[in-house]
Amino acid sequence: MEQEKQDHTIRSMAKLGSLLTLSEDEKTFQEGKQALPVAINPYFFNLIDPKDPKDPLRRQVVPTRFEQIENRGEDIDPLEEIDHSITERLIHRYENRVAFLVTDICPLYCRHCFRRRFTGTFNGPATRRQIEEAAEYIQQHPKVKEILLTGGDMMTLSDSRIDEMVTIFRTARPDLIIRLCTRTPATWPQRITDDLIAIFKKHSTAPFYVMTQFNHPRELTEEAKIAISRFVDAGIPAMNQTVLLRGVNDSVDTLEELCNKLLANRVKPYYLFQGDLVSGTAHFRVPLIRGMEIEEELHRRLSGLAMPSYTVDLPEGGGKVPLAKCYIEGNDGQGTWKIRTPEGGVRYYQDPPSGD
Repeated sequence: MEQEKQDHTIRSMAKLGSLLTLSEDEKTFQEGKQALPVAINPYFFNLIDPKDPKDPLRRQVVPTRFEQIENRGEDIDPLEEIDHSITERLIHRYENRVAFLVTDICPLYCRHCFRRRFTGTFNGPATRRQIEEAAEYIQQHPKVKEILLTGGDMMTLSDSRIDEMVTIFRTARPDLIIRLCTRTPATWPQRITDDLIAIFKKHSTAPFYVMTQFNHPRELTEEAKIAISRFVDAGIPAMNQTVLLRGVNDSVDTLEELCNKLLANRVKPYYLFQGDLVSGTAHFRVPLIRGMEIEEELHRRLSGLAMPSYTVDLPEGGGKVPLAKCYIEGNDGQGTWKIRTPEGGVRYYQDPPSGD
C-alpha cells in the first residue's frame, strides 16, 4: 500500500503536458533543477481543472518557473531544523515536543512545501534503527510530552510499518501524545481505512491527534469527509493547519467557507500559517499586511471554534508567533518586517516581490 506502488501517479512534466493545457510559466519549469520532484496522484489530479492554470488546486501541485527563483530572505532550511536535529530524523526545537521525519515520500508534492530540503529526496522511510534512536532519546527526556510524526507523509507507509513504528514509540513512552501529521485526507483519502485506524486504536495508552492540511474548500470532498470521520469516530480528534497561499486561498470568502466546512465535519481549524521563507516559494506567499487584513475580517465572520490562529514560524529558529500587533514592531518600507519572539528576541520576515 505504500505510495511508490500506487499506479498512474504523474511524475513528469511531459506527462502533465499531455494531460493539461500548460501555461508558459508551467512550460518553462526546468525539471531536475531543484530538489522537489513532480508527483500528482490520480485522485487529486481529477480534482483540478485541466484547462485553467489559475485553478487553486492546480496551483498547489503543478510546478512553475517561479519556484526556481530564490528571493531575498529565503533559505532552504529557514526554520533551522538541521541545527535542531538530534538524530538524522529527530528534530527537537521546542522543549516539550519533538518532530520525527518518518519518510520523505508524499502521495503528491505540494509546490509550497516548506521542507523541500528533505521531502522527495528519495531517502525513503526511516529505518528501524532510526526509529529506535529517536525513541531512546524521548525516553531519556521526560520533558518531551508530544511527538509529531511528519515528513513527507507518514501515511505513505504500509500498515505494518506504521504499526511497528508506533509500537516502538509507545513502548519507550506509553504517555507520549502522538500527532499524526498528514495531508492524506485531502490528497489520498482512500488510504484511511478501517484497518489503519485499528492500529492507532490498539495503542491507546495516550492520545493521538490527526493534524490535517486542507487549503481550499474543494479539497473537502465526500471521500475526504469519510476519511476524517474514521479518525474522529475512533476518538482521534482532527485539527487543520491551512497554509495561506496566494492565488489559492488568499480570500476571506474562501477561508470562511473552508473553516466553516471543516468545523461542520468535526475538524478544528487550528492554524492559518503565513508561508515560511523557503527558497522558491515567494510566489505563494501573501504580504503580511494582506494576511492581517484577512485575519481581521475572519474574526468578524467566524465563531471562536471556526477561527484558526494566524501564525508565522519565524526564520532562524525563532519559533511560532501569532501575527498580532503586539508582536509586530514595524516595516522598513521595503517589505522587511521586524517581529518580536515570545522570548523577547527579534526576527525579520521578508515579503515576496511585488507582482506575480
